[in-house]
Amino acid sequence: MVLIEICIDSRAGLDAALLGGAQRLEVCSRLDLGGLTPDAQLLDLSIQRATARAVRVQAMVRPRANETFVPDAAEYAELLRDLERVKAQGAHGAVFGVLDAAGRVDRARTAELVREARPMAVTFHRAFDRVRDQIAELGVLIELGVERVLTSGGAANALEGVERLRTLVEQSRGRITILAGAGVRAHNAARILAGSGASELHGSVPFQLP
Repeated sequence: MVLIEICIDSRAGLDAALLGGAQRLEVCSRLDLGGLTPDAQLLDLSIQRATARAVRVQAMVRPRANETFVPDAAEYAELLRDLERVKAQGAHGAVFGVLDAAGRVDRARTAELVREARPMAVTFHRAFDRVRDQIAELGVLIELGVERVLTSGGAANALEGVERLRTLVEQSRGRITILAGAGVRAHNAARILAGSGASELHGSVPFQLP
């Protein structure tokens, strides 16, 4: 069974996602900046309304629009504070991603973030599409206990990255979920699913599978 996750950054987006049949939500602010940590009010409302429909809520944990995903000490401290807050609010999952200057998953910081997130599930976001070697870094995420990774296979969108997505799905062998995202819409979702073998899709526009 395919699961569709929809990311939202407003009450209107929340309404549309739930009406459109989203099976999981990623709650953010500023989707125009790739998604930042949501404000407390939107996250509270999303948890309340989604939980009533048995829909789980993931919270983005990204305090600043840092496109390198290499946080300095101050940004990392903010990230930890944001993580503590969304956890206290009752989010079911946390979404974050930190890299080192060499273009690898930052092992030490990611390990700490995973520990601090528990018992929430953890998704490593599209910072993964910036790593130099996705095959090697997927192994790192598995080792660190991350449950899910959001990726387009390193391409501009999931359809263009479908072959790499299939490689990642095959490598994962059920140890981590590959969440295929970027440019996923009703007209191409079936091709992405068939080409990648993924069982979860992520998008910002609610849709029903054909």
